[in-house]
Amino acid sequence: MGSAVPSLAGGLDRDAVETALSDLVHQNRFTIAVVFPIVGAVLFVASHEELLPPWLAMNPALVLFGTLVMRTPLVAGLAPLVDRKAVAGLLAVTAYSYLIEFIGITTGLPYGEFHYQTELGPMVAGVPVGLPVFFLPLVVNSYLLALLLFPRLTPRTRVVTALGLVLVVDLVLDPAAVAIGFWAYDGGGLYYGVPLSNYAGWVLSGLVAVSAVEYAFDTDALAARLDDCEFMLDDFVSFVLLWGATNAYFGNWVAVALAGALFAGLLKTDRFDFDVVGRKRPESS
Repeated sequence: MGSAVPSLAGGLDRDAVETALSDLVHQNRFTIAVVFPIVGAVLFVASHEELLPPWLAMNPALVLFGTLVMRTPLVAGLAPLVDRKAVAGLLAVTAYSYLIEFIGITTGLPYGEFHYQTELGPMVAGVPVGLPVFFLPLVVNSYLLALLLFPRLTPRTRVVTALGLVLVVDLVLDPAAVAIGFWAYDGGGLYYGVPLSNYAGWVLSGLVAVSAVEYAFDTDALAARLDDCEFMLDDFVSFVLLWGATNAYFGNWVAVALAGALFAGLLKTDRFDFDVVGRKRPESS
């Protein structure tokens, strides 16, 4: 699949770039998948408790940088599969994410009235420019986990299953994000300050995004890549550690339990029975 686009940047070899990125992730797995999210959770809590200097507390550039680092395993894992069709699908989801977020901020639909309290990097019309970096990987990770746990599902059932995982992801994310002040819902909400309308909105946005991922990538190629690339779901590990720990600090125990359920699902895939410092697990005999 890597040969679908033979060169980058005027002659830079794509295969070489993909190999270098994969090696970088593989050699730094523990730092990326474990250290970064734990440090991130500590910084979030310290910022909330006003223990950091103003220039460092919830620093937008630092938040975006940390997120990008934690996304690198997913990027490296998907890179060989990104052809023109995948690019078209991902661009469509990116445009959709900007559109629905702008509508949400200006009209309150479909998530409920909310506003950002922290700038998550550069903002345009109230929407973070880096929104796809925050949103799209949550959808892709959920889709990949559904594919790995339930490889024999039909396309329609796989989309529904992945959508269910996307909802669980948001049940973990939103309470912690509200608690640390990333955003707030104007009328509060039943679930740790989050209204149920938010999750109805996520059914809509998640369904569109998951369906686009189903369209963009060849399922068999994704399954083969998942089997070959042991770090491909490390970004999901980072998510569970970062937001599970943050929820635990604020006593959001339902969200913590759901984070634990996601982690149990990841463990069930049998991908983490090896040294994540950078050595591959032994080949099965």
